[in-house]
Amino acid sequence: MSLLQELGAQLRATSDELPTGLVTAAMERLRSATELLNWVRQASVDPIGVPQLGNATEHAEHAVAALRLAQEAIASYLATLGLAADAVAPPPDRDWRAGLERDEEKRRQQDTGPEAAPPPERLGPWWQERIATLTGEAPPRPGEVTAERGPADTGELLRRVAAGVRSGDRARLGRDLHRVNASTGLGLSAVTGPVLHRLAGDLLGHEPRPDDLARLRTAAAGRVRSLLPGTPPAVLDALLARICRAPVTAGQQPHPADSAVTSSVLTGVLLARLGRDAATLDAAAPEPLRHRDDDA
Repeated sequence: MSLLQELGAQLRATSDELPTGLVTAAMERLRSATELLNWVRQASVDPIGVPQLGNATEHAEHAVAALRLAQEAIASYLATLGLAADAVAPPPDRDWRAGLERDEEKRRQQDTGPEAAPPPERLGPWWQERIATLTGEAPPRPGEVTAERGPADTGELLRRVAAGVRSGDRARLGRDLHRVNASTGLGLSAVTGPVLHRLAGDLLGHEPRPDDLARLRTAAAGRVRSLLPGTPPAVLDALLARICRAPVTAGQQPHPADSAVTSSVLTGVLLARLGRDAATLDAAAPEPLRHRDDDA
């Protein structure tokens, strides 16, 4: 290997190791927390940290943009050196995997058994009540819910929801969402952001753009509404706009469960449109191939 090729390999490795995915996952979690606090503050005069979270989210967005700019600059430099094979930059939405990684803390809890699990929630059944409103499916009896709820991996919940969406089984979808606690369910908002952007790009054949909004709405809206008849239309519109990097119309702050549930169902709908199985929503799964623009 020549000195120039060695330099190219090192630059390529540096680009691949930039924590774009981790920062993107953190940004989505901050955005999800902000939405939840915005809902809570409607009943309180105290801003309870929303401005601080907003500033943190903005910093994370700038960090993601800087990391991606660095990757593009490295790719451009390699191309200038004539190392075309090394200059192919990774797709910016490859960070969809980061949100699906299981936390080491949850791994330890599952490895040590149920006795290490945290105590059950004591905030009342508001999550189950909202799921019943969104899906039209009544929650299981209290004993059944308690027996099957507990610490669960949000990535696994997303795969279960996606599988239920593909089968078109709304009752199964309702059961899967009823049987988790609120913290796991709300985590869907943070996990699905990069995943949806990736799936939409695969469906469109290119990075989602604002002018793709109508096409995505046509592809997904009918199926989402049939599975979630109680979801306000503005929730899906906001999710699709965010995927396409289009302005989100300001309106009444949605219930925090609405975005989480709708984004997970939308994930299942896009997977079905692509003909993919829910098992592909795994950080260890092989990278799905991109469609070319002429195949879309």
